Amino acid sequence: MAGNTLGSLFRITTWGESHGDAVGVVIDGAPAGIPFTEGHVQAWLDRRKPGGAKTSTSRKEPDMARILSGTFKGKTTGTPISIMVENRDARSSSYADIMDRYRPGHGDITYDKKYGTRDYRGGGRSSARETVGRVAAAALAHQLLKAEGISICAATVELGGVRAEKREYASMTENPYLCPDAEAAQAMDARVDEVRRQGDSLGGVVEIIADGVPAGLGEPVFEKLDAALAGALMGIGAVKGVEIGAGFDAARMTGSENNDPITPDGFSSNNAGGTLAGISSGAPLVMRVAVKPIPSITKAQATINTKGEAVTIETRGRHDVAAIPRVNVVCEAMVALVLADHLLRQKAVTWNR
Repeated sequence: MAGNTLGSLFRITTWGESHGDAVGVVIDGAPAGIPFTEGHVQAWLDRRKPGGAKTSTSRKEPDMARILSGTFKGKTTGTPISIMVENRDARSSSYADIMDRYRPGHGDITYDKKYGTRDYRGGGRSSARETVGRVAAAALAHQLLKAEGISICAATVELGGVRAEKREYASMTENPYLCPDAEAAQAMDARVDEVRRQGDSLGGVVEIIADGVPAGLGEPVFEKLDAALAGALMGIGAVKGVEIGAGFDAARMTGSENNDPITPDGFSSNNAGGTLAGISSGAPLVMRVAVKPIPSITKAQATINTKGEAVTIETRGRHDVAAIPRVNVVCEAMVALVLADHLLRQKAVTWNR
């Protein structure tokens, strides 16, 4: 199976399945001397692990990270870093009665078409459980970016049709949805309760902002920074759309409205979202992702079985009502991984400056 590796100089390969023994990641290309311990990894994994949010599955995984290689005395050595997280609370028996039925909205049918086989236990490799490795690797990327003064924040700006009108980022951790609008968070809470009772699920929108990104990151043609960010964010299973800056609203503007005036103090607006010609401008990077509803629902749905016969399916087991807010840290992770890679590329380009 190809397509498990991301990055050029800062390169990661994730491995493992939802109901296998473990999941994890191998990181290659990290510079030596970066402070990095299991504690650094754990702080990020604790934000994505199941059971911590109202929208989350009841699956209780401790998600304890083990660094198997690549560090010595709490710092990176410049050699490949391997991180493993054991699966402790998988219940594969929950999928026994639907093993021959394709779940709508999942990769069951496409994996079968591509490989002629699939792991029906929670989705196997296509499960959101795979993102454990991404978040673990991003813990190191965040360390690298922090040293350069770069920070990343992901906020829930829409959930189940409820939109945040305010952007009070400092207070968003005071509600379970990481929403920067306290009133909207209350409405989101009521919406989650309503949909949970119906046996259904919800989608939403996450906004990601990267501050402190220096000008000059990104390549001019096929390796544009915004293209790399969009590709990485679209690589999250639940994401169905990505906007940079004004995004689709730019299509409704005139040139004079969309262009960001340049002043001696910088840009006076940021419709470009922090990139011009695929290269970072020095303004904050602003991205939004559309997150689809969780496809595993208890409502009866029409599908087919592996023989091609029409059947119905009701997904049992333990599932999220929404990928939000657990997906937020995954969004931050993907942005961090791309920025770490492009930061190292730029340092190589400007080596003799």
